[in-house]
Amino acid sequence: MTSIDVTEIIKSSSSSLNQPLRKKPRFDEGATSSSGASSSGQPRPEDILAALEAEQSTFVALDDVQVKKLVTQLEKKMRINREQRVKNPDDPQKFMESEIELDKAIQEMHSLASQPDLYVSFVEINGVEILLQLLGHENTDIVCATLSLLRELTDDDVMDEGEEGAAELIESLVSGSIVTTLLACVERLDETIKDEADGVHNALSVIDNVIIFIKFLKELFYLQMIGFRVEITEECVKHGFTVWLLKRCFQKGAFDANKMFASELLSVILQTSDNAKAKLTDKIDGIDILLRAIAVFKKNDPASVDEREYMENLFNSLCAALMFPANRKKFLDGEGLQLMNLMLREKKQARQSALKVLNHATSGEEGIENCNKLVEMLGLRTIFPLFMRTPSKTKRKDTTPDEHEEHVCTILSSLLAACSETHRDRIVQKFVEHEHEKVDRAVELFLKYKEKVQRFELKKKRLSQEAGTSSEDDDPDRDYLDKLDNGLYTLQRLTLILGDVAVCVESARLREEKLFQMKMSNNRLDLMLVPIIQEYSDNLGDDATLEQERVLVMISRIENFYK
Repeated sequence: MTSIDVTEIIKSSSSSLNQPLRKKPRFDEGATSSSGASSSGQPRPEDILAALEAEQSTFVALDDVQVKKLVTQLEKKMRINREQRVKNPDDPQKFMESEIELDKAIQEMHSLASQPDLYVSFVEINGVEILLQLLGHENTDIVCATLSLLRELTDDDVMDEGEEGAAELIESLVSGSIVTTLLACVERLDETIKDEADGVHNALSVIDNVIIFIKFLKELFYLQMIGFRVEITEECVKHGFTVWLLKRCFQKGAFDANKMFASELLSVILQTSDNAKAKLTDKIDGIDILLRAIAVFKKNDPASVDEREYMENLFNSLCAALMFPANRKKFLDGEGLQLMNLMLREKKQARQSALKVLNHATSGEEGIENCNKLVEMLGLRTIFPLFMRTPSKTKRKDTTPDEHEEHVCTILSSLLAACSETHRDRIVQKFVEHEHEKVDRAVELFLKYKEKVQRFELKKKRLSQEAGTSSEDDDPDRDYLDKLDNGLYTLQRLTLILGDVAVCVESARLREEKLFQMKMSNNRLDLMLVPIIQEYSDNLGDDATLEQERVLVMISRIENFYK
């Protein structure tokens, strides 16, 4: 349930019973004073009580009959308005009255949003079909009024109160091609007009609400019961809504709420839909558009919290897009590496997000070209200072120290695995210079994350004993994923780095053995590194044959040191 706005109730308590419910103010509208409030702007206790009593006395709960009456009235007024528009297309005065009546009928439908248990009846009497028709109305005021109603009907707080009715409403909207209808609406509306900009915001809210609710149903394993035929995110991709979101993110002009909302939806769709990633560069070069939008923040920090969220949404969208192999080539051709490298050097707020993008761009077999290019453009001069020193927690609000170290270690591990022999030698030599200071740092981080994983395993074992469960009840795959989330992923990358450097340069191996002897009283790399590398190899997918071969060779060479 949403919280009660007492001031709003006081203002509306004297209104007529026949008037439609007042819409809640937008978050960015200032509160207005009321005659029942004190001079300080705060309602007095007696006014609050009187207002709540008045609100209770005027509230009339709907039932199935009244819902049918409201829908029938709406359909009738829509038909009358349409007939008058057809008869008098060039004389607005003759259909203006019917348009006002139609708007009133739409406003009266807002009362349905307080009773989601009646959504089933609303759907059965074709209420959704009527609303979808109204979204194609010639008057954008009617379109905006309908969008406001749809946003309220699909509000997540409302739908949480009546899951069954909400599910029926959402399926009816999806089946009625809500995505294509809303796309036509946002393309018609002129955002330089405030009411129409609000209409665009409401249209995006409807899409967002539908995505959230379908995800909620999936989590409840309820989706199969109601028989959704398509995914809403796939509909957004198929009908071009994703392209519109991308263009809206890059649209020139002042930053506003709609630009931020568009970036949020784009990020959600790209992260949840493989098809969206694949089609991002079909009709337009989506990678290039994202890079150009992100480039604004190379030398300029976001001006507000909302603009910062917008920037993060753009970076998240780019990271999601790079998970599709072909997009990494587009990223390379679009000079994405150069942009991220410059952002890392500028030390602006976008720095950590740029590091995350480089992590995605250089990972896997598809990142080989990006790895070689990064070394060629002297990117090691940027990456190694980040490896040697983790920014202090107080100076960073966008990420944690562990996330920073994970990204840097993954990039270095990817470079050692994918680069050509010449470039690989350059990387290894970086670990040797300055008296092996980078080997010292790698061992330091290795010990940190090894201890972190051990603490996690001990904690999990203690919790299992307290719960009275045995190890036989554990799911090995789930346990492995939990360990990855609690330090094992970064530990594996550090182990691969230490292993790669040790087998390439004898002085680096001797340095590692000396440090492990000092810290762990054990100087054998086969005992310190191989078990972690072997676990990593055992959990690689079937399609990672090249990586498996590489790490098995590494294991063999490390073991040969002690034979």
